[in-house]
Amino acid sequence: MPTIAILSFLALGLLSGAAIAYIIGASAVLTFVVGGNFQYLAVLPQRLYSQLDVFAFLAMPLFILAGDLMNRGGLARSLIDFSMSLMGRLKGGLGHVNIMTSVFFAGVSGSAVSDAAALGNALVPEMQRRGYKLDYAAAITGASSIIGPIIPPSSILIFYGALMETSVAALFAAGILPGLLLAGVLMVMNAFYAWRDDHPGGADMDVPRILPSFLRAIPALTLPVIILGGTLFGFMTPAEAAAVAVVAALAIGLIQGDLNYARIMESLTRTGVLLGALFIILCAISTFSYLAALEQWPQAIAAQINEWGLSPLQYLMLINLVFLVAGMAMDVKAAVALFAPIFVPVALSMGLDPVHLGIVICFNITVGLLSPPLGGVLLILATTVNMNYWRLIRATLPFLFAEIGVLALLTFFPAITLTLPRALGLV
Repeated sequence: MPTIAILSFLALGLLSGAAIAYIIGASAVLTFVVGGNFQYLAVLPQRLYSQLDVFAFLAMPLFILAGDLMNRGGLARSLIDFSMSLMGRLKGGLGHVNIMTSVFFAGVSGSAVSDAAALGNALVPEMQRRGYKLDYAAAITGASSIIGPIIPPSSILIFYGALMETSVAALFAAGILPGLLLAGVLMVMNAFYAWRDDHPGGADMDVPRILPSFLRAIPALTLPVIILGGTLFGFMTPAEAAAVAVVAALAIGLIQGDLNYARIMESLTRTGVLLGALFIILCAISTFSYLAALEQWPQAIAAQINEWGLSPLQYLMLINLVFLVAGMAMDVKAAVALFAPIFVPVALSMGLDPVHLGIVICFNITVGLLSPPLGGVLLILATTVNMNYWRLIRATLPFLFAEIGVLALLTFFPAITLTLPRALGLV
């Protein structure tokens, strides 16, 4: 049965050219039919509904809408100006600004692709104008955008938490230190390249004044604090925090005059399209997971792991390898939904912490957005900055290897992930 599923998946993918959701769903249904389990499809609609009827999923479309409203409401520019006022006079200052803006922006959009598009439009031309090479400007933008889905609020953490029944609040708390660690590593790399390649920057740089730029950035900086504080300290559920984010994004955009009826409707339309695509993927993955449960694939994997004699850490490294390879060619959420239900139960039975495991998997698969051949951030950036795709891949490789190094640290040192949720009593 696994052979039938794999062969049908590959055949449909290579021959049809259809979207990944249709390929996964069709290969699962075909495996049911060929394997003689057609009768089990009768209860599939009920299973799909139960898989989607999860309260935590409600937060995801609201955060997507809030992030899009903030992008259209001009908050990205205020965050860039504030970051520039703090870091702009350092050697290679615009590279540091790029990274710091991604940290701030993480609390606004929670999406690597959105961050890459916004910063690619705003910062890459400015870096070129000030003397940076296009290759480096695009590479540091792509690398820093990976921070977005790790520092909460994050749609991938909500997705994983709802799918694997792990506390979203605990995942939010666990994502903060890994995100800041990644930002610190990227800043060290940027400082090295600034020294080696004599990047622009210095005391004579023209940068915005700190106080005015800070005052303009207060709405964008305050909102993540409210959302995280309310979620981590138990005042709000993630869904309620997402609703607050939407209301605040609307209010800020309307007060500042950057949002109007047309832009609000564009945000609603884009959110609806993304949500529809997401739930089609969830339905396809639920069908595949149903097949995996019937055929007892997790139990077969557990038996194989016992036969190999893998320790929990060795098994976690195997999971890392699986998700790294998946992230090179698949949509982030599709890869999580496809592989997590198969591999995660075995890891939990071996005693691995569910929150640590969730952060490692989400960080891992997010790094795939910067991985060839089909990294989403690479595709968006190549289009946004009008750069050859393979040239962009070459430029980003050093940063990709550094992010894999951070992944290794998170794998071997769970305390990086678990210190904050433990301190808050969430695990």
